[in-house]
Amino acid sequence: MADLPGTEHHPHARATLGAALAGLGAPPTQPPTAGPSHAYLFHGPAGSGKRTAARAFAAALLADGAPDPTGVHTRVGHGTHPDLTWVVPSGAHEMLVGDVEEAVIGAAALTPFEAARRVFVLERADTLIEQAANKLLKTLEEPAPFVHLILLTDRLGEVLPTIRSRCQLVRFDALSPAELAERIGRRGIPPEQAAACARLALGDGERALELALGDGPALRAGGESLARAALAGRVGDDAPWRELLAVRRRRGDAAVAEVEAQLAEQLEFVARRERKRVENDYADRIRRTRRRVETGALDLGLQLSGLWLRDVACVAWGAEDLVHHVDRAAALSEDAAGRDPQRLRAGVELVEDTRRRLRSNVTEELALETLAYRLEALLL
Repeated sequence: MADLPGTEHHPHARATLGAALAGLGAPPTQPPTAGPSHAYLFHGPAGSGKRTAARAFAAALLADGAPDPTGVHTRVGHGTHPDLTWVVPSGAHEMLVGDVEEAVIGAAALTPFEAARRVFVLERADTLIEQAANKLLKTLEEPAPFVHLILLTDRLGEVLPTIRSRCQLVRFDALSPAELAERIGRRGIPPEQAAACARLALGDGERALELALGDGPALRAGGESLARAALAGRVGDDAPWRELLAVRRRRGDAAVAEVEAQLAEQLEFVARRERKRVENDYADRIRRTRRRVETGALDLGLQLSGLWLRDVACVAWGAEDLVHHVDRAAALSEDAAGRDPQRLRAGVELVEDTRRRLRSNVTEELALETLAYRLEALLL
């Protein structure tokens, strides 16, 4: 069988999933193989190919024995196959009971619509709250013979042990900076900028593209401005946190607009008596979506601020070959002149502390402003 899309750079995933699919479609006279497991946990950095591989693996499972395998692959790719259920967390930072109770647990007891199997894909399995995980356990332990579950996570260590132990692990490795830069370059990004985004992503393929495209450059500029204003003693004049807050707001608005469009589409097919319930459900989803997206944008912006201070320290130590901002060498050299690398390291810790506090219900603007002034006091 040809390599599954998404596994090209991942020998463990390619071998495990290839072996699982080796017996599909075999003639009856051929000895049977072990066949696919009932539950898999795809783990590895974001952007490493897990989602692509999960969709391709699901398509192969559902196409087995189908009269039109090509049509099955097409519908799986479009997300319209009736025997494929794809679940993403609806909570701000969590997968809730309501995300899995009917869509997975209830549906897994029903026979397939047209295929010989039903496939359920759950993204960000590390965000399953304990109540949701407990409800899912019976389905993982004693699934119907036609059920296959594929769980995805970027953080294997945060997946509950009760979930992890009931799945076959499939490893996806981080892509190298060179591989990420080549992928970014195919989108028309100049080579030096592509190389910087690849290194700043720290092995996260999705983040590398995020930094290179759309408002990614603006987010990079905001993170850099926060660090450089503190280094130059311009925090009071520049209020550099405002750039990050502006990007945060734009991302939140765009995410909310997408959910509102989904609501408008669903309301066209909902009975009048059900409209209020649907609108209330979507109001909660919109609130959680904005929180998740805006907090994520600020977290990334602060990570970039910390990486700028880290790179300045590398230059001050004479280790220029270790910097991530390879397209900003002159500015890094300017900031490194006469600097104490140990103070820069302490500055990185201040940034990381603020990132941790953002996960709580803190006032984000105040947290960023406080960080900027604390960095200035430390670094000058």
